[in-house]
Amino acid sequence: MTTHGTFYWNELITTDPAAGAAFLSDLVGGYEVREMPMPEGTYRVLMRDGRPVGGVMALAGLPPGTPPHWQSYLAVDDVDAAVRRATELGGRTIREPFDVEGVGRIAVIKDPQGAVLSLITPVRQGS
Repeated sequence: MTTHGTFYWNELITTDPAAGAAFLSDLVGGYEVREMPMPEGTYRVLMRDGRPVGGVMALAGLPPGTPPHWQSYLAVDDVDAAVRRATELGGRTIREPFDVEGVGRIAVIKDPQGAVLSLITPVRQGS
C-alpha cells in the first residue's frame, strides 16, 4: 500500500536513456535494466533485488530546450483533488491528470516557486 504524501517513484528523463541507465548501473554497482516497449519508445525500469526502484525515459516530446532532469512522483490519494488544491495554493498545472494502464493516475504540476513535481495515485496492486 502506498501512503499519501510519500515519494513513490523517481525517473531520469534524458536525451540518451540507454547511456543514462548504464551510467546509473555502473555508478552504484548493478541495476538490472528491464526494457518496456511503449508507443513513445522504450521505457527502462531500474530493478534492484528483483523490485522496480526507478525509471529512465527519453526526453522526446517535451518542449524544446528542456534539459535532462530527474522527475519525482509524490503519491496522493486523489490526483484530481491534489491538482485542484495545488492550483488553490498558487501552483500551476503542467499536464492535466491522465491514466497510465497498470500504473495509476498521474499529473504534473509546478509549485509557486517554479519547481516541477509529478503526482500519482498508483493502481492498487493485487486487486
